[in-house]
Amino acid sequence: MDVRLPKLGEGADTGTVVGLFVKEGDLLKKGQTMLELENEKAVAAIPSPAEGKITRLNIKVGDKISVGQVILAVEGGAAAPAAPAPQKAAPAKAPVTTGPLAQPATAPAPVPQPAENAPRAETAADKAGFPPAASPTLRAVARDLGINLHQIQGSAPGGRIVLADLRGYIQRLQEAASVQREPSQKPVGRPEQTDFSKWGPIAKRPMSPLRQTISRRMVENWTTIPHVTQFDEADITGLMELRKKFAAAYEGAGTKLTLTPFSLKAAVIALKKHPIFNSSIDEVAHELITKEYYHLGLAVDTEAGLMVPVIRDVDRKSLADLSKEVNSLAEKARERKLSLEEMRGGTFTISNQGGIGGAHFTPIVNKPEVAILGLGRAQLKVVVRNKQIEQRLMMPVCISYDHRVIDGGVAARFCQDLLSAFEGFKEEDVKI
Repeated sequence: MDVRLPKLGEGADTGTVVGLFVKEGDLLKKGQTMLELENEKAVAAIPSPAEGKITRLNIKVGDKISVGQVILAVEGGAAAPAAPAPQKAAPAKAPVTTGPLAQPATAPAPVPQPAENAPRAETAADKAGFPPAASPTLRAVARDLGINLHQIQGSAPGGRIVLADLRGYIQRLQEAASVQREPSQKPVGRPEQTDFSKWGPIAKRPMSPLRQTISRRMVENWTTIPHVTQFDEADITGLMELRKKFAAAYEGAGTKLTLTPFSLKAAVIALKKHPIFNSSIDEVAHELITKEYYHLGLAVDTEAGLMVPVIRDVDRKSLADLSKEVNSLAEKARERKLSLEEMRGGTFTISNQGGIGGAHFTPIVNKPEVAILGLGRAQLKVVVRNKQIEQRLMMPVCISYDHRVIDGGVAARFCQDLLSAFEGFKEEDVKI
């Protein structure tokens, strides 16, 4: 029997093989881990649904594979039902989008294309109003870009459209547009390859799937969100005195009290006063969605790259609970054991660089959120308080926000309430 890649989760149709634990001739057991697959920023172990001797192995480390693709073949032994391959004649029955999709402002001249990249022929399903087979995530990207998926030929089994097909279509549009420009004018945004070895020794290494995901998302976030960053400083002298006073009690409870749980609590206090910071734009319906829950993402620096686990219901948890959860999720992030679900559903993100160093910086908003908090390393400074010169511990605070939703005055007030929250912690807030 053929063993196929099962469905990975909502919107997850492909992944890259980063670990392979079987080979041809092995005796495979039901439930045994066959491979590890990296999808977005998570690495998942894929268990076998069957048992028997492996007669054929169709993949290797580094391959990008899709749901329904044959991974290997086995003979003998019991088998569980394999994940079905995508059907050719049954397009996904998603809700029909009303109104025509936006098209490029100027239709480019036709470009000669290989047969496999030719525009997809219109089918009876198209005429009936059914969208072509593609994941919900890909549909959303196409809507944002104003691209009609009916014009794209899918390369996955069953004619399913994947991200590579969409990229190829966009590239052909760019090439067509460049034909109409003057010969001396270079296409805007088109990557160019440079031979750096002409000037000296170089070293090459491929970008990991995780780094490619980070790169793609950072470009999307930066180019689609009009960023503004608000800078200030929080006086955390009293907060750090409380931390020092209760550090031993927290260690006795099996956790470590750091600045991060305080930051989570302070952010929720400010978010409740300014709910627009806890919102998202529905770009399809042109609506502003305000969340009434507080799931905060926490940027974690790992050897593989930046990962953002989400801590849920921060407003309902104590500092002790948050300390344990922060330490647990950070450790899972560094070991690449976070699931996709543990990195989804965030409403606001915190990036704390204080443990590394540095002062103010401009964090990039994590779409579909509308704001992100950046924290730098605190330093002792001489300040004037109540007309008296004092030495205080001041922490750099940076708030980047989506200017489509949040105006400068609102951001300034949010920042002031955030600083007050950092400076307002009391002993009863910290006691276990």
